[in-house]
Amino acid sequence: MIKLLLLFNTLVLCFPLVAYASFNVGFKEINLDKEGSRPLNIAVWYPVKNEGKIVAIGENVVFYGPKVILNGKPLLKKNGNPLIVISHGYGGSWRNLSWLAYELSRQGYIVAAPNHPGTTFLNRDIKQATQLRQRPRDLSRTIDTIIIDKDFVNRIDMNRISAIGHSLGGWTVIALAGGKFNTAQFKQDCMTHSNLKACQLVADLGLDNPELNMSMIDPRIKAIITLDAGLVRGFTAESLQKIDIPSLVIGAGIDVGDMAVELESGYLQQFLTKPLSTYVVIPDALHFSFMQECKVGAVDLLNKESKGEGIICQDGGDRERTEIHRELSYLIIGFLSTTTMSNIN
Repeated sequence: MIKLLLLFNTLVLCFPLVAYASFNVGFKEINLDKEGSRPLNIAVWYPVKNEGKIVAIGENVVFYGPKVILNGKPLLKKNGNPLIVISHGYGGSWRNLSWLAYELSRQGYIVAAPNHPGTTFLNRDIKQATQLRQRPRDLSRTIDTIIIDKDFVNRIDMNRISAIGHSLGGWTVIALAGGKFNTAQFKQDCMTHSNLKACQLVADLGLDNPELNMSMIDPRIKAIITLDAGLVRGFTAESLQKIDIPSLVIGAGIDVGDMAVELESGYLQQFLTKPLSTYVVIPDALHFSFMQECKVGAVDLLNKESKGEGIICQDGGDRERTEIHRELSYLIIGFLSTTTMSNIN
């Protein structure tokens, strides 16, 4: 699958469509610190005026991509728009949750998602991957960048910044909210739950690095959402109990074999403050159901490339992924509307 995605995802933007835009979601990319030690490619979705040419982004032979107005003129509120930062999973990219970013932008949010160096399918550099502590900082740097960007400067409501993360991205946003990782606790837990995917990534992610025990909190984050989070059993119960912002924890009901929901998302639910935390399990969702919608024939194409990879485009039950996405959108937008993210229209 990696070879297949490398071949087609190097083309971030697909060919422009013939029609002119009737959509109200704009898109642009920001390349931050290109010559630095940890450069970030940041994708940004935002409300725009209904003018400009429509293009499809992040689309390839496997996945559909949303249609947006490339570099469109922002349509923003004078008193500021809420900002959401998104963190992708291990081996993924910002494309994975592009469908959700699009839906949120349609609601008036500015959404920014970086590719985390070392843990994307385009960058598996082991030196970057083992600097796991940098992942939450990537989101903080993304916030720093957006609030001074020429298109959004003085237009971000600093009291309405939230973070969403899938899989390892769920770990990232929990750390950003104040969860404290304990390498000794994680090591001990893996002696009991060695089958968990997280326990197989100690060397790949440097999970024995004592720097992970340091705080990674960003107090600008006012709400968090995790989507079938992984690696969370290393967070101390005490630190999870002290997270004092609203959280929505969504898990996948069907285990792919190494991410049992009761051991991962359920662990968060056990300790997060109940008045501030909402826990939902989607019974017919797999871990990959949170990713983009797959094209017809994608399962066979992936299995042909690498046996078993077709699971990325499979879901449980009778519902299609588009239906699961509609439920997720409903849950996420509803949650945000009842937190500090409300009143954005």
